[in-house]
Amino acid sequence: MEYVEIELLKQSEKSVVHLVREKEGEQRFIRKRLRGRHEIYPMLQDCPHPGLPRLYQVELSDDETTVIEEYIEGQPAGSVELSEPQLLCVVRELCDVLEALHDRGIIHRDLKPSNIILAQDGHIRLIDFDAARVPKDGKETDTRLLGTRGYASPEQYGFAQTDVRTDIYSLGVTLEQIFGDKAEKPRYRRIIQKCMRLDPDKRYQSVQQVKRAFFPHKRNVVCGILAALFLLTVCLWYLSGGQSGSVGHNGLAVLPAPEDPRWNGETGIALWENVPDSGSGGVPGYVWRLYWNDTAVQPDLNKDQFVIEGGMRGKQGHNEENFTYDVSLSEYFQKNGFYYFAVCSVGDGKQYTDSPFVLSDVFEFTGESAPVLPAPSGLKWMKENSGSGIVSNYAVWSNLDDYEDADSFNVRVYNAAGDFVGNNIWSKKDIISMGKNGIWIDPQLLEEEGGPYRFTVQVYSSRPNEFHSSYGLPDPIPEEAFSPWNDQE
Repeated sequence: MEYVEIELLKQSEKSVVHLVREKEGEQRFIRKRLRGRHEIYPMLQDCPHPGLPRLYQVELSDDETTVIEEYIEGQPAGSVELSEPQLLCVVRELCDVLEALHDRGIIHRDLKPSNIILAQDGHIRLIDFDAARVPKDGKETDTRLLGTRGYASPEQYGFAQTDVRTDIYSLGVTLEQIFGDKAEKPRYRRIIQKCMRLDPDKRYQSVQQVKRAFFPHKRNVVCGILAALFLLTVCLWYLSGGQSGSVGHNGLAVLPAPEDPRWNGETGIALWENVPDSGSGGVPGYVWRLYWNDTAVQPDLNKDQFVIEGGMRGKQGHNEENFTYDVSLSEYFQKNGFYYFAVCSVGDGKQYTDSPFVLSDVFEFTGESAPVLPAPSGLKWMKENSGSGIVSNYAVWSNLDDYEDADSFNVRVYNAAGDFVGNNIWSKKDIISMGKNGIWIDPQLLEEEGGPYRFTVQVYSSRPNEFHSSYGLPDPIPEEAFSPWNDQE
């Protein structure tokens, strides 16, 4: 393929980058000529991801690498002011693409706002892998010390070999920059500071941990529901209205949309019917978005900004045709008005891609001034030995009778270092049905043998027009909000 040069974008001793177009066409590309042999680019070509520019051609020789890649129209992160929900979308998508790279052993090593493009489709692309590398066994330091001053981690200056924690350091600096004043909010400040610890062992050890800190996942064992905030798959066919049974832009079959999304009467609980082929590994998966308006006009799913988005994963094996999923959204009802939610089924990325979003009926919220439900009190741990050597742990509290059966409780568990390790959500009805007067804690959350743990509880009202959900805890969480420690035996 022959190309016509349109514009010189960058030139240095190490690289020459042009904007080019096909000689016989109008499509534009980025062409890079890099000094040296950059083995990372063939790896990227075999690792397509919606958060990365597409690589059309990679040519390697002993002294030069030539790359033809997708031209992304957009603006660098940090060049435009984003709302808090938009910033959180950037965080999700950035964590997702870094997670995919790290799974392949690829470290970017030059993460900064100018290398994150806010594309015209509303999603990010991570660019510029000239400094990227794969860690090598037995190496104590990197051979080449690359990165951008101010964003590069200490180990990039020769103190140690870089690994995934190098990108986590740069991620913290980058988020501090693009969040601006919002980075001073306690919930963000704590996460960003931990990313930027000078000692790599004191940072988050994986991007999954960073994402979990920003978007705590939720589990509901009795109902077979595990709710977790996770990244929406970036699919352009969302914008063009892909239909069930069609083929998405990535060549995968498009899943059917969930049927009958609806509010459960006068509660703030969202319902929809199962899509058996959704999710992966036999675990169904969904993404929901909550919309608000001061009138009952339906939102435009392609244009209107949602209040918040989240994920729902079912329990292993719960992929029956006639299964109904539910999630309480009442904690997000803060202003009087009209709320809708939209939901899509999530594909496995191998056989299926995500369905279109479908819209629910409307819920009118009038409880802006309603009293707040009382906070759970008298928190304590309860252990139960099954007799076969298996110890079950339950989070319990003393004022369960203050709530209705459909009210839900979010138990959040923290380890001795103060890190959030996971949570579990049950309704009062679930708790009563189990006969334990508390919420079972998944043993996987308490995996550090001998380590102490404690929990907090937030209550979600199922009657949002009569009561508010209890407000989230401040950050840092006051000691009086925690349960006593639970020393694992």
